[in-house]
Amino acid sequence: MTFAIALVVAVVMTPIARRVSFKLGILDRPGPLKVQREPVAYLGGAAVFVALTAALAKDHPAWIVPLALATALGIADDVRSISPQLRLVAQCTVGAAAGFVVPAPGPAGVFITAVFVVVLVNAVNLLDGMDALASSIVATSAFAFAVLGGVARDPALALGGALVGFLFFNRPPARIYLGDGGSYLIGTALALVAATALDGQGASAWFALPLLVAVPLADTAIAVLRRARSRRPLFAGDRSHVYDQLADRGWRVPRIVLTLVAVQCVTAGAGLVAWHVNAVAAAGVALGCVIAGAAIVWKVGFVEEKAAV
Repeated sequence: MTFAIALVVAVVMTPIARRVSFKLGILDRPGPLKVQREPVAYLGGAAVFVALTAALAKDHPAWIVPLALATALGIADDVRSISPQLRLVAQCTVGAAAGFVVPAPGPAGVFITAVFVVVLVNAVNLLDGMDALASSIVATSAFAFAVLGGVARDPALALGGALVGFLFFNRPPARIYLGDGGSYLIGTALALVAATALDGQGASAWFALPLLVAVPLADTAIAVLRRARSRRPLFAGDRSHVYDQLADRGWRVPRIVLTLVAVQCVTAGAGLVAWHVNAVAAAGVALGCVIAGAAIVWKVGFVEEKAAV
């Protein structure tokens, strides 16, 4: 029912959010780093937030506080761009709120959850540059957490359901975008799910966890390395993300999205295996995935500022 509630509410609310977005002028307009030719509605995150709230209000009401803060921060960033320094401070505040709601295991649990939030909010935001990409990848990760079962199952299904409902309108060609409001929201929700899933788990889970969210983390790591090698500011936007480089090679949007979802499925599968074995084996699985991924990234040339077309 959690999945169904989130999905239905998202299907109902997303067209409403689109109309409100156009009425208020909260739109993603064409520009140098944009791929669309017409303005696209930017309030998809508001619809996903309502869907998550409807699904989580009964059993996880405290989650609504950090999710609301993340959505509000992102929408503010959509309406009027916030400086990187102020944005980071605000993200840390959202992370602290999330940490108090769902502290990760251990004495530094509040801090660890806050770090999860800041990392995943930015990773998902960087990934959100192509129709259906971020929503599909985060939904895939959410379903992987749901497969693990336990206390994270229902919130993971809520996140997955809300994103599946949103994808009816976000699939290429997208009629509405997540916007920063949506990417900050689902990054925060994914961090809360991850912190919840770790409850009562041993060392194996910590090695497995990055594999369950591997595509956003890998894209961010590649972007940081690429910008550092070219001496570009780390916070500067560009059109050299993995998905951009695949598009430069002539790949169409559906092919790119499906390929990266498939990669996330493979790494999530490896993460599920690592979650259920001993710590040494889990570390081996994680290390093997990192080595294989790094070799592919280097061979294909994703760390270059622009790949050849």
